[in-house]
Formats: sequence, structure tokens, C-alpha cells
Amino acid sequence: MTTRSHNGNAAAYFVDRHAGEGRADKTAFQETGAGGRALSYGALAQAAARFGGALLRSGMRPEERMAMVVLDQIEFPVAFWGALKAGIVPIPINTLLGAPLYASILDDSRATTLLVSAEMWDTVRPAALAAPHVTQIIVIGDAPDGTTGFDAFVDGAPPAETVARTPDDLAFWLYSSGSTGVPKGVRHVHGALQATYDTYGRKVLGIAEDDRVYSAAKFFFAYGLGNALTFPMAVGATTVIHAGRPAPEGVFDILATHRPTLFFGVPTLFAAMVSAQEASGQPPDHSLRLCASAGEALPRDVGERWERLWQTRIIDGVGSTEMLHIFLSNRPEDRVYGTSGRPVPGYDVRLVDEADAEVATGDIGELLVRGESSADGYWNRRTKSRATFQGDWTRTGDKYERREDGRFVYCGRTDDMFKTSGIWVSPFEVESALVDHPAVLEAAVVARRDDEGLEKPAAYIVLNGAAPPDLTAQLQAFVKERVGLWKYPRWIEIVDDLPKTATGKIQRFKLRDTDHIGDRQ
Repeated sequence: MTTRSHNGNAAAYFVDRHAGEGRADKTAFQETGAGGRALSYGALAQAAARFGGALLRSGMRPEERMAMVVLDQIEFPVAFWGALKAGIVPIPINTLLGAPLYASILDDSRATTLLVSAEMWDTVRPAALAAPHVTQIIVIGDAPDGTTGFDAFVDGAPPAETVARTPDDLAFWLYSSGSTGVPKGVRHVHGALQATYDTYGRKVLGIAEDDRVYSAAKFFFAYGLGNALTFPMAVGATTVIHAGRPAPEGVFDILATHRPTLFFGVPTLFAAMVSAQEASGQPPDHSLRLCASAGEALPRDVGERWERLWQTRIIDGVGSTEMLHIFLSNRPEDRVYGTSGRPVPGYDVRLVDEADAEVATGDIGELLVRGESSADGYWNRRTKSRATFQGDWTRTGDKYERREDGRFVYCGRTDDMFKTSGIWVSPFEVESALVDHPAVLEAAVVARRDDEGLEKPAAYIVLNGAAPPDLTAQLQAFVKERVGLWKYPRWIEIVDDLPKTATGKIQRFKLRDTDHIGDRQ
């Protein structure tokens, strides 16, 4: 291997340097709950090296892929950085999916190793055992027959050296849903991780070594990966990690007990916390200096109510899996709720019409962005890569308006995609799950705003016969099991037929324009 004077492997910057800078004994990650484990920067470097060594000992070769269906727990950063140190490509996968999507991703990625939390095994098991390329399964926790326990896997492994990489070498993948509901592998390079810190993390967030971070958005999410992994590790801060789902009461407890100074959420969670806090009548107990929101547009009312109650600010921004983190954001001292702020230093944005001509201030156009964190493209999706990544520019699929003051206001999607709880939802994917139910003949799904102004799935269905008892509850559970816990329709209405084009395509825009859908479930 050629000797390089500078190692562009992201693990060299985010992991290896901390011991030499005096942070070996400082806590990098702290799990919540009774008996929650802590991991220092020095111990993380050692554990990551051992895990990387274990991957190589098992026969994996550099640039092979390791799928990760791992909860937010200590083993996640150990495995992620250990893979990068060894030159293996980790692929964090959403832990809220159904078995069919795990099967699709494992098949598409051709991952040869699967790392999975024991709590996820029952869901992942059918896909894991049928995956054509997976040759070894490592389970964090009690390992079922046919798998290897995490501790046994790393036991006695020689520590891996951090292999030399350039900033342009492939580092990891994330999976992003497509407009047809088929997940796309988004390939990111080593240099993209530091690029997100150098821009948003340093110049907007202003994260510092004495910060304590808690991100309700999980590691598998591009937003959460920056919040909880790369930003704090860039400066030697401490991250609080929670394996469970971020319900308001649990988040209140984390903020009061672990005293983070930075909190990252999504608008749905902020809205739920505001409502719960207002109902309690008690002042919140926290040490927050700043909050950040992304994933979907934060309603102005939610931001203003939060700031009144909590006496701390939310900086709302927009990012994407393709750009790895936030590229358009409000600032701590320059925020206007109801807007996405201005471009993050280091990024350029454009608004264009259907002919790719620049639109005038006050007009609506599609948002294009360029910056050093842009993905290398989609895996095995050549046509989609060409349509999204055009030279230096990445098409976001978001419609925006640029105001006279230079701030950007979200206006919707260029297609039928929308976000719920900060994660993309494909109408096609939910519709496909609904029509798999024997009671449903046809289905159409659109976004509809709830009482807090946040978008949630709403379904119109045509029945295949008489409606069985408790149909709404049946369908909601059916969708959760097949395509994801957050994607189920909050409203369901039975209709005689669906609006269609002459060629039979559903005209969702006509459904979005209606206001007669039934009560929210």
C-alpha cells in the first residue's frame, strides 16, 4: 500500500486523534436508563480497532459491505468507526422498517455481513436468513443459533490499523426511499463527514467540547448521524444515546436527568412536547442552550410556543440524505419561525423552474444545492443518479420560495413524496401495503396536515366488498407491519372510486384538494 503523508480516512479525524489531544478518558457516549453504559474516547478507539480487526479476521475484504440494523447503543459507533478503520463499508439501516424492506435492502446492497441488535432479530430474521449475499450474522446481545454474538466476534481479534484513504474514497452508505417506495443506496465518501461539521456543525450550530448532545433522530438517519456521531466527535463533546423511541415523557426525563446542552428533534416531536408541556402547567427542567429541527418544515406556531415555554431557541433547517446533513438553516441569533433560513456557509443554492431557469425572488422553484458533502451517487440506480446529481448540483425535489430578505420558505414537493416524523413517506409504498389487505380494492395516499400543521399520511380506499369490523385499526396495523411504524395512515376514508387520468393513473392532487376526509385516527 502506498504511504501517504495525510490519511483522509474519516476515522483518523473523528476517532484516532482524541487520545493524543488529551481526551482519552473523556466520555464520548453515555447510554440512558439504569445501568446505562458509558464509553470514553480512548476506549472507543480501542474497541473500534478491535471490531475492524475482527471483520478482517472473519475474511471480509476492504470495500465489502456490512449492513447494520442497530439501535442507538454503544456498539453502533464502535462498529461504524471500526468498519471505516478497516476499509469496510458500513450501511446503517432504518430500525423501523418491516421485513420485506429489509429483504430488499440486503439483496440490493449485496452486504456480506449483517450486524443486528438482538431486539431487532425477530423482525429482521426472515430477511437475514434468506439474504443471498450475507455470509455471517453478528448479533448484539443474546445470539440465536446460526449467528455470532458481538462479544465473541471481537474476542481476541488483533486491532486494525486505520487504512489509508483519500477524502474521495467511498466510506459508507445510507438508504433513502424513492418515489416508487424502492429504497436507494446513497453512497458517501470519507470527506463528506468532516464537510458537514466544517459547515453546519461549526458555523451554524457552534458545537463545542463542553457540550452534551442528545438527538431524538437516530443514528441510521443522516440527520441523526451528524447530530449524535460526527458533530460531537469532531470537537470531543459527549453524546447521550437512547435506544427507545423518543416519546415526549421519555425525552423530558432525558433532558432533566442527563442535562444535554444541545437537543436535536423533528417537528412532530417538538409539537408533541409543546402540547404535553402546556397541559402539565409545569416549567420544563433542562440545561439546553440550543435546539435544532429538521426533517420537515417546523410550523411557526410550534417554534414560537416552544421558545416561550422553554426559553431556548430552535434553529430550523433543511437537509437530505443525499447531502448528508443541513444545508439551509436559521441561525441562533437570526431565526424566523416558519422559514428554513438562509444557505449554510459552504453551500450554494438555486431555485429553478421546469426549464432549469432561475426564478425571480418571490416565485416558487425547485431547490438545487451544491457543497462538499454531496453523495457520490446512488448504488445501481444510474438513471436516478443522473437525474439527481447534475455536475456540482444536487436536485432536492423540494419546492421553495426565496423572500426579499433572502430567507427560504418551504412550499412542498415536486413529486408526491412527503415527510412524516422527519422521514420520507412514499404514497406508492403505503398504497401498495393497503391493497395487499383483502378488504381493499384500490387505495390512494396523500399528505394532510394535522392540528399542529404537520404532514401525515391520509388514505382513500375503495373496498373489495363489505367493510369488516374495526377496518381502520386493521389497516393501520397492517401498514405498520409491512412498511414502517411511522407510515400508517392517520386518516382513512372509504370512497366509491378514485380520481384517475385516462390512462388509469391516480390523480393524487385532486385528493389533496379535498377537505372531507374522516376523523383522524
